[in-house]
Amino acid sequence: MSESFIQTLNNIDILMFYIINVKMQNSVFNVIMPIITYAGTLIFWIIICIILFIFGGEKGKNVAFLCLTALIISFFISEILKLTFARPRPPGVLEGINILVNMGGYSFPSGHSVTSFTGCTVIGKKYGYLYPLLIAACIVGFSRIYIGVHYPFDVVMGAIVGILCALAVLRLEDHILNIKNKIEHIMV
Repeated sequence: MSESFIQTLNNIDILMFYIINVKMQNSVFNVIMPIITYAGTLIFWIIICIILFIFGGEKGKNVAFLCLTALIISFFISEILKLTFARPRPPGVLEGINILVNMGGYSFPSGHSVTSFTGCTVIGKKYGYLYPLLIAACIVGFSRIYIGVHYPFDVVMGAIVGILCALAVLRLEDHILNIKNKIEHIMV
């Protein structure tokens, strides 16, 4: 790709960031977006998987195992991409932005978006609520931009990584559940 094309994409990314982070600022979002953003944490999704595993019957156990598998894979891919691209977060390079949550580390891709799209895709496909859960994941991604810690393209790449990891795990579902059954058999 040419440098001018990459610069144009970067300019669009920054412009969209300012629209969401600065122009859309309001007192309601300032309260709810820092709360919503926690639905993209790994611990949130581990708790969801534990609840499914304990209370979801055999199907819940299977879905929890698949979801955890996808979350682990997507986490490592996300971390490799972060280290590879080493993109600074917006507060490190932009001025005049609203920062509602302080975060360290790199920006690309959004780990919260990776996690929320991974979990929402696996659970949504297995329980038939894919589209409502993907909308929820989009809201988590939006919150990451709104609170000032990610650019829009970080969120888009996070969504792509999360969805692809979830779909790959679901495609290998039978093999993964065979592993789960072997682990259960050993533990009994």
